[in-house]
Amino acid sequence: MSGKTNMELLTRDPDRIDPFLSKWWNPLAATVVGVVTVVFMKYGTRRPLLSGVQQYAIGAGLGGGLGYYIDQKRNRNLAERDAILRHYLEMHPEDFPEPERKKYADVLNPWVPIR
Repeated sequence: MSGKTNMELLTRDPDRIDPFLSKWWNPLAATVVGVVTVVFMKYGTRRPLLSGVQQYAIGAGLGGGLGYYIDQKRNRNLAERDAILRHYLEMHPEDFPEPERKKYADVLNPWVPIR
């Protein structure tokens, strides 16, 4: 925990930079799922893969849009959850005492080799 208080654990570090892939992972994965769904539909109906190429664009667009929507909804839900936890922590500080720091010597049991 490196000596952080409970409130510091729930607040975001302002210097943190999000990785590039974390922002686009869900929309890209959903886009791939949309395209693969079209491929499986064509394979299942025994049609040529290159017939109706617009279906790939529609599948990719719907998948990417759905992935972006799910990502934004997840971010909103997580932000709301964090705000509720932060508010509860502010209103009830007596329920969350600061943990005392322990050394490894206090936590680990003595070791006796068995031969």
